[in-house]
Amino acid sequence: MLFIYQPTDKNMEQFIKPPVEVRYSEELSALEKNDKARRPANWRLSPAAVRTFILGGDVDTPDGKVKIKRKFYGNDALVERAIITLAGNRGLMLVGEPGTAKTMLSELLSAACCGISTNTVQGTAGTTEDMIKYSWNYALLLSKGPCREALVPSPLLIGMEKGIFARFEEITRTPAEIQDSLISVMSDQILNIPEMGDEGLVLAKPGFNIIGTANTRDKGVNEMSGALKRRFNFETVEPVRDVRLEKEIIVREASELAKTANISCPVDTDVAELLAVTYHELREGITSDGTVIERPNAVMSTAEAVSVYYQALCHSWYYGNGRIEPALLTEGLLGAVCKENKDDLEKLRAYFRTVSKEKSKAGDLWKEYIKTADLLR
Repeated sequence: MLFIYQPTDKNMEQFIKPPVEVRYSEELSALEKNDKARRPANWRLSPAAVRTFILGGDVDTPDGKVKIKRKFYGNDALVERAIITLAGNRGLMLVGEPGTAKTMLSELLSAACCGISTNTVQGTAGTTEDMIKYSWNYALLLSKGPCREALVPSPLLIGMEKGIFARFEEITRTPAEIQDSLISVMSDQILNIPEMGDEGLVLAKPGFNIIGTANTRDKGVNEMSGALKRRFNFETVEPVRDVRLEKEIIVREASELAKTANISCPVDTDVAELLAVTYHELREGITSDGTVIERPNAVMSTAEAVSVYYQALCHSWYYGNGRIEPALLTEGLLGAVCKENKDDLEKLRAYFRTVSKEKSKAGDLWKEYIKTADLLR
């Protein structure tokens, strides 16, 4: 009998990161109970309700409207295409720079469509074929031979038998020959277990699909074969281009992290805006006044910005008075930006020299921030 982890603990908030289906269980329940639209076989929600769950909206219930908050900030049309791709039994590949919320989007899609987001393969250089398909309990294999009881199913096999999605994170970190083990399954929707003879043919149930994620700008990745690429629809998740939106994401995510860590320090929106502007200008290679600057080699993702802000928040909570000093942001930037290429340090210094002239009239917070450039050494 195959086992799928189903969170049942009522106190899941005690954990660092509860699964999406637990974290947003009330929203999913409200959507499911009031979802009258057409839905694909074995899906928990209709495509329209999945869109509402991810992009936000209102749900009419007998007790009034229920507000569904937005969870993914980006291209709404991309989300709609991704849902239709999955509804059409076509594999979905989310590609983009690191930190663009590809994993989060795949989790949201899996939780909304299947009710479970934890059926996952994490791609690494050490990922083997049995981690994707199946392996054996060798004690049982020796005593009983190749039988169902001795079989240890991996996410792909679980997804096929249960009719749910299998998520493959960072698939391009996996060696190319291991990636290609997906080709036959995606083409024929059949997995053959030759050791079990006639009983070893597993046919995929309706609802089964694969969501993959891959970084386009990273070290240690392997190119996907053309044959495997043809089994997927590719969607590129772009970085956030709007400073106000990036600020909103930093505030929201930092607030959630602080709540999880029982940090009651309020999130400073002005500091969040300062950090969002810094990341936006370094990423785009141009300041708000139109001055061209050199872009760092490091990936300036929104996820990194959230991390920098949260580290500063923790420092101010445990060591300070709860106020985030600009110097803490600069120290965080030093670690985030200059970890891959030593030339990025000089680019970061040059940025501070440039904005010292442009932002001198932007307020006391910017003046205080610019003075911390001495920490960049």
